[in-house]
Amino acid sequence: MLLADVALAPPCGDDKSCIRDCEVERSLQVLQLQLQFLMSKADDLQDLLGNRQEHVESFLLTCQPYFNHLQSTAWSSMSQHTQMPQNINTMLLDLSQQLCDKLEQLVLTYARHNLLCLDESEPNSVSHFCMGQILLSPLRVTVFRYCRLTPFLARVNTGLYKRMRWNVERLRDRQPRADEDRGGECKECEADKVGETEYYFLCCENIPNAHAEADSESQDICHDEVVKMWTIGQWVQMNPNPDTEDIYDWIKCEVPQARYQRLLFLGSEELPCCSATDLLQQLLLSQQSTE
Repeated sequence: MLLADVALAPPCGDDKSCIRDCEVERSLQVLQLQLQFLMSKADDLQDLLGNRQEHVESFLLTCQPYFNHLQSTAWSSMSQHTQMPQNINTMLLDLSQQLCDKLEQLVLTYARHNLLCLDESEPNSVSHFCMGQILLSPLRVTVFRYCRLTPFLARVNTGLYKRMRWNVERLRDRQPRADEDRGGECKECEADKVGETEYYFLCCENIPNAHAEADSESQDICHDEVVKMWTIGQWVQMNPNPDTEDIYDWIKCEVPQARYQRLLFLGSEELPCCSATDLLQQLLLSQQSTE
């Protein structure tokens, strides 16, 4: 039984409620032990810098099922319109954040020693890693973390830098497959089909400081000329045209170009990964309610 199933089960008397609480506590203890194991493996890789890039990439993949379980469990209450106990939610997201910070430190350490590349324009780069997957029917959200601020467009300087990415896949309804030998009887249902995929980002950019300009004109004390602004926005494809049916337009385009559509302004401080994901999910759910 998944932790979400245990935590969301309704209480059925003192004895059953006590059993449920014990099962939740055991599940959390298992997750904490798994985190300790993964953190220890990350420390081993960091201590043995002679390992090849492939070892780090393999370890990042090893951590994905753990991320998937934490993310899907923590956010399942939203998709089910129920409320996960806040203390459990907080613990799960804290475990996810701890592992994220450890993996980011590992990748940056290897990059500082020139053992792997963070430049996204290079085909063998390790610029980001997957932080798990969440199902908000009919949406499937995959979360990615960039190990450092990375240019929004790989080969064009826009002054915009990405820190997180969310791939949002719109799942189509399951379609029955007819069995002609049985007069059209539905033998089985095909797996969920992926329709459109949208890309959302947590980005940072430097914007002119209007107060600094005013102070400069009045010859008062100058502040910083620019301030950092964090936003959540969406990738809007420009080239090649996403509506084109000419496959050669895509083949000839070496690097796709897009504009950044700002959707949420978050201020000058970077949010933790889970807080940013929470805001994105609220945005997606609000969009669903208006569709």
